[in-house]
Amino acid sequence: MIERIQTGHRPSLPTTIGIITGSGPEAGIDLWDKLLQASRKIQGNHFRGDLDAPNVTILSEPLLGLSMDLAENHDAVWRCLSKAVLEIARRVDYYAIACNTLNYYQPQLDAWNLPTKLISFADVALEYLHENDIPRIALLGAKPVTDLGPWSHYRKLVGQVEIELPDPEHAAQLHQLIHDVKTFGAHSPEIQARFQEIVDALKSDTVLLACTELPLIPIKSERSTLVDVTQLVADKLAQLSQTAHS
Repeated sequence: MIERIQTGHRPSLPTTIGIITGSGPEAGIDLWDKLLQASRKIQGNHFRGDLDAPNVTILSEPLLGLSMDLAENHDAVWRCLSKAVLEIARRVDYYAIACNTLNYYQPQLDAWNLPTKLISFADVALEYLHENDIPRIALLGAKPVTDLGPWSHYRKLVGQVEIELPDPEHAAQLHQLIHDVKTFGAHSPEIQARFQEIVDALKSDTVLLACTELPLIPIKSERSTLVDVTQLVADKLAQLSQTAHS
């Protein structure tokens, strides 16, 4: 893809999509599955099977799991992620990083001006909030995200909407819960009960699940709408995959 652009000649082609994963690998599988289902929904009765599925490249790098403690592992994570982005950029028009925390690196990646474009989680979430006139949300994710400090990709929501964060005790429990989902899976009753308690303590009507592990946990909320940011990104990628790219 990069080589065609550098030659100055690029014919109109079907849009190609990339997914960088590894933190954790289930997050990439989940995003891919949701992308496939979103593409089927967009095409409706025109979907004919394999030939109408989106063109997707998946790159899974286990070392990206160091992102759970991003401040301590910044150099190693950046080296790993930058290599993955340069590799996948040779094949795709648009890509997503299936980890909310790793989207912290969006400014550095955008500054490269690659011919492939990152579809970031916070950008898509903010677009959703504006389109639906949602003024207040609760934000759930790993510690680097919910701190809303210098390592949080979701700092760009500050000033755009009112943000409720979990109390310090629940924030620490949530970070450990995400570790446990990565290790043990999302379907144990114990993990579901722990996550349900955290969600039930929130007051906002809308809860952003700003961690790719959290939507994997099958819970419901009677009071709040749980917004799966992975699904929002999948919908965006599916829309892009249906357009010709020139």
